[in-house]
Amino acid sequence: MKILQWSLAVLGIVALASVAVGFFLPSKFEVSRSIEVKAAAPAVYDLVAEPRLWAKWSVWNRRDPAMDVAYAGPPFGQGSRWTWKSKTEGSGSMEFVRVDPNRRIEYALAFPEYGMKSAGAFTFDAVAPGSTRVTWTNGGDVGPNPLKHYLAHFMDRIAGPDFEAGLLNLKALAETPTR
Repeated sequence: MKILQWSLAVLGIVALASVAVGFFLPSKFEVSRSIEVKAAAPAVYDLVAEPRLWAKWSVWNRRDPAMDVAYAGPPFGQGSRWTWKSKTEGSGSMEFVRVDPNRRIEYALAFPEYGMKSAGAFTFDAVAPGSTRVTWTNGGDVGPNPLKHYLAHFMDRIAGPDFEAGLLNLKALAETPTR
């Protein structure tokens, strides 16, 4: 009986310590990745600015080709928005909220089932003739829940590899002569 009491006490202490540590972790996160693409900015921009083309390069669409996606608003650029439902990738929505053609796309992202919103951007910077540095960023605040602070703390490790894979797919697609 004493071993059960000690085990429960240790388990309780570990749980309380985890919550306490969570209060000291930041609630804000940011993920950022870049890649150089051997294509002019307009060619790369076009692949990102049109939501329907994300299926060709996005790692999430590739992991779940049966993802249910619905589009609204204009077909590309500011105001373009889409929602998705996926058994493996979750459900969410994205909208392009500000666009500077061939230079920058800012977006709002929401995952309602997790009560989470974030904002991000794609930037397209010419680094040489016919070469563009694409940077993909996303950041947000998970709120006051100390357990969600662990999510914020590890977000770069969680989403970063997906950003890298998506950018590699985007690079391959943009550098292909005939798309």
